[in-house]
Amino acid sequence: MVDLKGLKFAKMHGIGNDFPIIDESQGEQIPEADKPEACRILCHRNFGVGGDGVLFVVPSEVADIGYRMFNPDGSEAEMCGNGIRCFGDFVYRNKIVEKETMTVETKSGIKTIEITVEDGEPVLFKVNMGKSTFKVPEIPMIADSEEFVDGDLEVIDTTFKATCVNVGNPHAILFVDDVEAIDIDKYGPAIECHELFPEKINVHFVEVISKNEGKMRTWERGAGVTLACGTGATSTALAGVKLGLFDNEVLLHLPGGDLEFNVYEEDGELGAFMKGPATLVFNAEIQ
Repeated sequence: MVDLKGLKFAKMHGIGNDFPIIDESQGEQIPEADKPEACRILCHRNFGVGGDGVLFVVPSEVADIGYRMFNPDGSEAEMCGNGIRCFGDFVYRNKIVEKETMTVETKSGIKTIEITVEDGEPVLFKVNMGKSTFKVPEIPMIADSEEFVDGDLEVIDTTFKATCVNVGNPHAILFVDDVEAIDIDKYGPAIECHELFPEKINVHFVEVISKNEGKMRTWERGAGVTLACGTGATSTALAGVKLGLFDNEVLLHLPGGDLEFNVYEEDGELGAFMKGPATLVFNAEIQ
């Protein structure tokens, strides 16, 4: 068992997507070999702190600061949209990076966070989530087509229309008539672990309300049902634009709250700016 006594951290959430955040910008608090088990312990909602993942603040040689994230199962993730807003709040609030526009090195590239500050407090975070790819090998996915857009995905007893996109991590977007009618505990894990996805995949069921508004529910790879997923919402906005279901400006309603997106095209690929809040729950030290 990993000994976490003395560990200092903050608990934060981005519209219900919650994370313990650990500052290792000046040195490790948890040895590298212990991180997977430590994250499993910390994320457990009965025996630990509880979280949809653990974020680490680390040094960077190519950006203002570095970011790492581990899932509740101990696996390391590339990036998390809600997590990076919490990360931006944490490093600004703790004066690790005293900039209202900062660059962050992640496993999926360098991201830029623009922070809106009111009365000295960070209140809103706009993140350039970067360009996406719909190319099957880069999802990665096993399929004969170059892209898997509005394709048939057979899952258990149902065939869904799915669009797969990678925004630094992989997502399957399934547009449905009624998002509340979907048995997410049945179909979420079946799609996550589907044989077509060799590295598994994040799963999102989406209902279109209008060209500028949608509602979604998420099953996250390595985490299960979550109240929000920033990269998933980004992927949803991108997939909706690609299919002609959404305009470039779209508001998405997630169980934990709302996120705004502005979708753009650059060098023939779609990208998006995401805007939303982050909330500090508490600071703590394990006794």
